Parts: sequence; structure tokens; C-alpha cells
Amino acid sequence: MRLGISASRVLDDRDRDEVLELLDTDPITNVFVAARVRTVGLNPARLGGQMWGYGPRGRLVSLCYAGANMVPVNATPEAVQAFAERARRQGRRCSSIVGPSEAVRQLWERLEPHWGKARAIRWVQPVMATSSAPPVKPDPRVRRVRPEELPILLPACIAMFTEEIGVPPDNGDGGALYRSRVAELIRIGRSYARIDDGKVVFKAEIGAVTPHACQIQGVWVHPEMRGRGHAVAGMAAVVEEALKHFAPVVTLYVNDFNLPARAAYRKVGFKEVGTFTSVLF
Repeated sequence: MRLGISASRVLDDRDRDEVLELLDTDPITNVFVAARVRTVGLNPARLGGQMWGYGPRGRLVSLCYAGANMVPVNATPEAVQAFAERARRQGRRCSSIVGPSEAVRQLWERLEPHWGKARAIRWVQPVMATSSAPPVKPDPRVRRVRPEELPILLPACIAMFTEEIGVPPDNGDGGALYRSRVAELIRIGRSYARIDDGKVVFKAEIGAVTPHACQIQGVWVHPEMRGRGHAVAGMAAVVEEALKHFAPVVTLYVNDFNLPARAAYRKVGFKEVGTFTSVLF
């Protein structure tokens, strides 16, 4: 049965082509969700959550990925209302709401009275992108991490996550899920680092990849090595690799208050192309 445009519905693999068509209208903003759908499809068991659609089959207007993160896509005010109502009925299952600022703000206005206060809200997170070779010299010692180096890299990843999010990634399951994700990115060749004498100096991962764009995440420099240019040279190396092997556009998003990181990314050639907001639980 087709639903009217005022309703949202849970999508499945029959909707895959239409979902990807909508996601690809803004490949930078939607890179995370698009990569997930391209990799595993829309079956909730494989997707790790549900994909909600707004609009009847054949005329989807908006989407919302509802998994470990809740991510609105091209969400009109009417779609936001429908997604918020579904989320309210279902109860909070996500650890964050993240995406274009206006849609996230509208969602949170409707959900906060039912879900309670957030642990933190990052209202302004510039989305940055580049499609050009870096204008600065890349660090030749930044390379793909090898599988046997997981014990070396993992503590740096945990330190980055804790510093960025405010809580360690091993809450609940002792870190098993996070460890498996780090290991998987190493296995598929999307984890990069400079490792000197068994110590991670710089690291970053390419967390999402589509034919149109890829997203860098987890950028971190060892605290003792900061202020020495490792972020700029390391990011230049990762961007070079990303453009060569993964996608024609490289993107990321960053907290507005992280001025050193924003300055480093600009030196590598990134420009601001949008704004995200993250609500963290």
C-alpha cells in the first residue's frame, strides 16, 4: 500500500535505487549514509538500523537514517515532523543526531521534550571539502596501517574518540565493537598513520567512500607532537591517497571551536561548503 506524502515509512531494498538517487543529489553532505547504503543495502539487519522515507514510493522527498546515529537527509520541515514523530514513538536508540544544521535543530526541538537533555550539542560544525592536490608537501612517513599494527593504533584511536566525543568508546561492550571497526578500516586499507618507534604521531581514517566523495575521520596528532606541522603534512598525505584511490572529492566536518584543526585543513586546500550540527547522548 502506498502511503500519502504526510507519512513516513521504513524503506527496504526495493527502494535502493530511488534512495541512492536522492542521496547522490548532494554527495558531500550525504557521503556517510550513501556509503552505508551502497555497501549493505536497506535491509535493517544489514544496515544496522532503519532507513525512513518521506513520500510515496516513486516520489521520495526526504530520508532519515536511524541507526547508531540518526541522520536526516534532504529533510523538509514536513519530513522532520514525520521523522520526529516516528522517533518519539520508537524511543531513543541512537548515540547522536548528526547532519545539516537546520534539520538537526528542528528534529531536536521536537525530540528533546521526550528524550531529555543531550550530553552535549555541537551547534556549528563546518563541512569542508577539496578536490585538488594539496598545495603543501605531504608527510612521506604517513602510510597505510598494517593489520599487525592494530595494538599500536587502537590506543591512539581511543584517545582521539575520547577527546572528540567526551566519553571513551568502550562503554557497554568493553570496546569490542569499536575495536572491530578500527580493525576493519585497517583491513580494507583506509587507515593511515605515521608511526615512529612504535608510537603513533599522526593518524586519520577514510571512514566513508562512494564513487562521488569520501570522508576523512578520526584525525589525531599525539599531544606531545602538536604544534609541529604534523596535522598539515599528515592530512596532505591522506588527501593525496584519497584522491588517488577512493573518490574525486574529499570531505570532513570539524567543530567550529577547533581553530587549529580548521586552520590546518585550510592549508591543505579544504574549503567550507556547509554546516552540520551534532546532538550527543
